[in-house]
Amino acid sequence: MATLQQIRSKGTILILILGLALFAFIAEELVRALSSSQNARHQVIGEVYGENVNYQDFNELCDEYENAVKLSNGNQNLSEQQAIQLRDQAWNDFISQKIIEHEAKALGLSVTDAEVQQIINTGQSQLLRQTPFTNQQTGMFDINLLKQFLSNYEEIMNNPEYPEAQKESMSQYYKYWKFIEKQVRQETLSQKYQTLLSNCLISNPASAKASFEARNNESTVLLAALPYTTIKDTDVEPSEAEIKAKYNEMSKQYPDMFDMMQEARDIKYIVVPVTASATDEADLEKELTEYAQALESAENVANTIRESRSSVSYNGLPVSKKSLPTDIAARLDSIAPGALVGPYKNEAENTLNVIKYYARVQQPDSVEYRLISVTGTDDKAKKSADSIFTALQTGAPIDTIAKRYNQAAEAQWISSAQVDKSVLRDDDKNFVAALFETPVGTYKRLDITGGTLIVKVTDRRNVIDKYDVAVIKRPIDFSEDTHNKIWNKFSSFLAANPKQADIEANAAKEGYTVQTSQYIGASDHYIAGIRGTTDALRWAFKSKVGQVSELYEAGNANDQLLVVMLTAIHPKGMRDIKDENLHQILSQEVIKDKKAAQLVEKIQGAKSVAEVAKMAGAVEDTVQHITFAAPVFVQKVASSEPVLSGAVSAAKKGQFVTGVKGEGAVYAFQVLDQQKLEGKFDPKQEQAQQATTLMRGMQGLMQTLARKAKIEDNRYKFYQ
Repeated sequence: MATLQQIRSKGTILILILGLALFAFIAEELVRALSSSQNARHQVIGEVYGENVNYQDFNELCDEYENAVKLSNGNQNLSEQQAIQLRDQAWNDFISQKIIEHEAKALGLSVTDAEVQQIINTGQSQLLRQTPFTNQQTGMFDINLLKQFLSNYEEIMNNPEYPEAQKESMSQYYKYWKFIEKQVRQETLSQKYQTLLSNCLISNPASAKASFEARNNESTVLLAALPYTTIKDTDVEPSEAEIKAKYNEMSKQYPDMFDMMQEARDIKYIVVPVTASATDEADLEKELTEYAQALESAENVANTIRESRSSVSYNGLPVSKKSLPTDIAARLDSIAPGALVGPYKNEAENTLNVIKYYARVQQPDSVEYRLISVTGTDDKAKKSADSIFTALQTGAPIDTIAKRYNQAAEAQWISSAQVDKSVLRDDDKNFVAALFETPVGTYKRLDITGGTLIVKVTDRRNVIDKYDVAVIKRPIDFSEDTHNKIWNKFSSFLAANPKQADIEANAAKEGYTVQTSQYIGASDHYIAGIRGTTDALRWAFKSKVGQVSELYEAGNANDQLLVVMLTAIHPKGMRDIKDENLHQILSQEVIKDKKAAQLVEKIQGAKSVAEVAKMAGAVEDTVQHITFAAPVFVQKVASSEPVLSGAVSAAKKGQFVTGVKGEGAVYAFQVLDQQKLEGKFDPKQEQAQQATTLMRGMQGLMQTLARKAKIEDNRYKFYQ
């Protein structure tokens, strides 16, 4: 009882403790949930139709594209630019497919597994012909090759005795096949959607007849024009009310111009190039002079070239002109064999060069050969090599000898292009040299590391001049000291001018130029086309108007210094009428309208072209071959005028028309002549052509659908 009484007396405290414990538990779970949600948001690379696009998922898609390119082209190392292009392609394909899937679902279109399998079985898709499962003789996809691969894949992946390297290779090809299979499904759905659209866009006999006549009825006119330049802009300044009215009018006519699908930024920036100083150039010239002297007496020229860090390799073999840099090849005919030239400067590419010209020879550009190899360097192997070589020299057929030693000895071709720029080991160099020097029908024996090669040259093609020439080509790069001096000077300027207004006011005094870039989108990869500016791009999208960025190193090898100033933010959606760039466009349109109104009123009462031509600022011209199908270009106004084409085509021969408002002037004209071009109207052909034209006009449909998809693109946050 005493215990119960004690608990009752402390009840309030116990309830408080339990409540705090319960709150702590709930708070911990809440924090964990919020943290998880925050992490998930940080992984969102974009959005389409309100659905988040996860970075990991998109990255896997990019890996699929990269794997496909590597296996298709045999290129295992992609450049930065190639990687960017692949990501763009993956994103654009992904968005297009999402849009088509969305539209197809609403229309009840789908692609079944059976359809995909039927396409694969029959090899109907062009995508299938790009795979390794293509018959080399027919160039067609071979389903049997695919089945054989899939069977081998299962066997190898499930057998622990196969090496991991082979399993990895098979896995890459399997992923490639699954990627192609997915692409076939997506392509088929897209084709169904396109087919449905094309069948909705049909012509009719009346429309086809009108289209034919629009191309074949030509007019010649005498015209007079009053260009808008005859009135000063200051005489027709637009009011804000007029600009707003024009905004309402044009936003309905040109939604793509007014409705921004992604956020954008306007910036001002300064780029300071980091270039080599005179001292840097002198130091490089001194270094290359020493290497040039070494080339005169070097026992191993290849080592000297390699140590010089030349961009042109040397393998000790004569090479064709086309394998050499253009500027080097152009000099060879004016240099005597044995001569040393340089160091000299190539101003166009900013390099210093040295040429050591050893000799010129005549060799075939390509050689066909057959090869038998003997592995091993012991006495037994040497005896086998001796026996084979002797037998071949005495007339034994190479096919018979090769078969006896379980070798194919098939004829192979080697060309100059395959070896001229290659870095070759001594064995490879000796082998190639023997091929290009050995006469047709002659056998050559070569002892190499690990064995013996016996080759027979069976054909030679296109004997050309080749040059044994060693080249040292080095760019004139800036030194670290030069970089630091340019950095310190620019950094000091920014420290003394921390605000945008200060930078703009004082930049020119220090030799810096402030430049402008507008409407930089989140899908852009660079600022001002400068590589290595991803960090600056990210800064622009998280900063406030008026802020100045830090000093960035950018470009190739940090050869450009960059500072950015954010001047405007353009949010996604309809552009604000206060947008400076848009306001200027609208203002010019209003000015054009007001000028046109004055000029139309001025010539409205004119009775002839001659009367209009006498007005101040008017120009007169005769224009031929005007059709309704194409806008007429008026040379004396330097303007393309679609409205004038329509007005002329609607007028009768001899008719005088005035007050036609064009893009560059107000026109008056008289139709001098009308004629029909030769040509027979073919209703079926014309309708088919018109349907094709209508289909091309539907290309803007994807842009409209993309706007409805409400796409968010935040890739710039994730990729360098």
